[in-house]
Amino acid sequence: MLRIASVARRLLPPLLPAHRPLRPLSLSLSLSLFFSSTSHAAFAPDKLSAIDTAVGAAIAAHEIPGAVVWIEHGEDHYTKAYGDRAVSPVREPATLDTIYDAASLTKPIATTTAILQLVEQGRLALDAPVARYWPEFGAHGKDAVTVRQLLTHMSGLRPDLSLRDAWSGTDTALSLTTEERLQHPPGTRFVYSDINFIVLGELVRRASGQPLAAYVAEHVCQPLGLRDTGFLPPAAQRPRIAPTQLTAGVMLRGVVHDPTARRMDGVAGHAGLFTTAADLARFCRMLLGGGALEGVRILKPETVAALSLGQPEAQGLRGLGWDVNSPYASVRGRWFPAGRSYGHTGWTGTSVWIDPVSRTFVIVLTNRVHPDGKGNVIPLRQTISTLAAEAIGLDASAVRNGIDVLERDNFAALRGLRVGLITNQSGRDRAGRSTIDLLHTAPGVRLVALFSPEHGIRGEADATVQDARDQKTGLPIYSLYGPSPARAPGTSDAEHDLAVIRARAPRAEQLESVDALVFDIQDIGARFYTYASTLGASLEAAARAHKKFFVLDRVNPINGRDVEGPVLTLPPSFIGFHSVPVRHGMTVGELARLFNAERGCPADLIVVPCEHWRRSTWFDDTGLAWVNPSPSMRSLAAATLYPGLCLLERTALSMGRGTATPFEQVGAPYIDGAALARELTDQALPGVRFEPVRFTPSMAFYPGPESTLKYRGQECGGVRVILTDRNQAAVVDVGVVLALTLQRLYPEHFDVAPMARFVGDPAILALIRADRPLPEIKAAWVRGLDAFRSRRQTHLLYRD
Repeated sequence: MLRIASVARRLLPPLLPAHRPLRPLSLSLSLSLFFSSTSHAAFAPDKLSAIDTAVGAAIAAHEIPGAVVWIEHGEDHYTKAYGDRAVSPVREPATLDTIYDAASLTKPIATTTAILQLVEQGRLALDAPVARYWPEFGAHGKDAVTVRQLLTHMSGLRPDLSLRDAWSGTDTALSLTTEERLQHPPGTRFVYSDINFIVLGELVRRASGQPLAAYVAEHVCQPLGLRDTGFLPPAAQRPRIAPTQLTAGVMLRGVVHDPTARRMDGVAGHAGLFTTAADLARFCRMLLGGGALEGVRILKPETVAALSLGQPEAQGLRGLGWDVNSPYASVRGRWFPAGRSYGHTGWTGTSVWIDPVSRTFVIVLTNRVHPDGKGNVIPLRQTISTLAAEAIGLDASAVRNGIDVLERDNFAALRGLRVGLITNQSGRDRAGRSTIDLLHTAPGVRLVALFSPEHGIRGEADATVQDARDQKTGLPIYSLYGPSPARAPGTSDAEHDLAVIRARAPRAEQLESVDALVFDIQDIGARFYTYASTLGASLEAAARAHKKFFVLDRVNPINGRDVEGPVLTLPPSFIGFHSVPVRHGMTVGELARLFNAERGCPADLIVVPCEHWRRSTWFDDTGLAWVNPSPSMRSLAAATLYPGLCLLERTALSMGRGTATPFEQVGAPYIDGAALARELTDQALPGVRFEPVRFTPSMAFYPGPESTLKYRGQECGGVRVILTDRNQAAVVDVGVVLALTLQRLYPEHFDVAPMARFVGDPAILALIRADRPLPEIKAAWVRGLDAFRSRRQTHLLYRD
């Protein structure tokens, strides 16, 4: 039976091009016999076998009754039906043409596509308030919610309409939606919400004049040839539809499983679509084709390109309607690149993940809720995506951080040791698992203590951090960022700064129970980002206590090639631990080697290096998932601009803290943003563009104390700095030019003196204060920068 598909392919070339898998409905054969259709020369057979085993195990464990898996990579594909599509009231085998309740796949496939088509046509605008198109929606403080915020689940609406009271009908649902109140200010928090897409479904109707189901049928399904995809499937399709759950004594079959969509007569923006794997494969090919399939264009290439880009407003968690790196993105598996691939899941057990880089997609369709709603497909979907990526060799070239290397080697380097772990929320492996959890359960490793840097073990604090106890493991958490010690009488600034550094290192008594300290924190490549100081202070504490010190290295997100700015000549402080430039171009492992060699207190240092990372590689080229290293470091763009903009952190200027995009915009109440943007634009700095903005810092976006939020509640004029070519942008130059310009335009408000610690060299600060030209200022730091390049060379672990 498994050979029938390949025979049919040879016999019917006009109907079945070689690059396209067999479509069961296109032939008049008895296609219920077809359980697989394969053309998989590009796939590793052992990985495909492992997928079969994983699905079989899930069926045997009654997590799913059956499944259809469709993996496509370039010209090759692997498709297979497993188990049953129904077990109650009678058993029916799953087939490749089984129709599944897509559940929340409705959101990206139907609703998002429709919305983006209407945006392309100018009938909707992503950043327009929803109330522009649906005035009633703006009631109860929802007038500022935008279309983009609905697509990215940043609207502030709760997850779903209440089903506590009896109601029915789409009109009633929309009326209830207008009465909803925001749970959070728009743009401040990611909350996955069906209400968002109920609203978007209504916007499709208002902007197009067609109900959602009719619009999707005419503008998406019919042009793409999706013959088994749509809302409210006809009775003729019922025998091929996988049933879902016994509800009120009736087994749902061809009736949407989602209770809210069911009350909305089966059609809603968040659920209600039914589809097959073959139809979804055509949809995915359209996206991989830049929005077109077989000469039919559905979306513009630039629109499709934006789907996989984590939206800054959503903290990089979501693209436009699609998942990129949210807590629901485990379906990506271990190897498909975070930030470059995208997908979605559905409650009934459906999922799609698409990787434009490798031209691969993975479709998993199950009815895991059949028959009693108790199944679980989350681990299986993750396993299938991981194995699919390994089947095409993505794992062989994937960038690995130190924790991934340590884990792959079965934690051999730490066997037999009592370990103290210095980490925070950024300490995760490629699959998103916490280093804390990994070491706590690692064979032969005894994790005995945790140490937290600035912002705390979970990275949520913008104030000093207290000792605590980890709720999951029960381990003590020792703060490495407590209050600064009182200044001893008669001590100099340098002596007090040294005392602060020592106070923010592990104490001798805390190290008595450990054999080794392990450091695993994501740095961002700027001298004054304090995690490097925590690294250095802890390294020296380990040396004094004669403890081993392991660094689980992590990539430098803003690359390890570019080195910029003045080298620190001031005595060490917690925002300038060692004599390095503003942008040092080193990983934490390389910094540890430099510190260990140059500071006169060498420790027993072991660096577990990254693999497959090159110095010119940016974070979003690694396939690693972005985790905010600190509360205000919310995107790679912010990290890239940080070495320049943060030079002005302590001046009379807001860095955009208290907004959705800190370190991507700056301002103050006294600034005319348009005038400042013109002045900066006239400097013709390469790789950046300046746009005037107005913003009001709010506690809704700020995790610290109210007293520390600069210009809280005050409207600020300023500029947004947009990277047009990050490889050409000298971001330290941007900070210096910004200081020179503000000093010239607003001398009564702006003083460069607070920049001293961040600039790190009094001679350079004097040139800025004297309003010297940028080339002269840069010439003054070139000698120190050249010397640093020479100093660092022997400590580098990675090459281009």
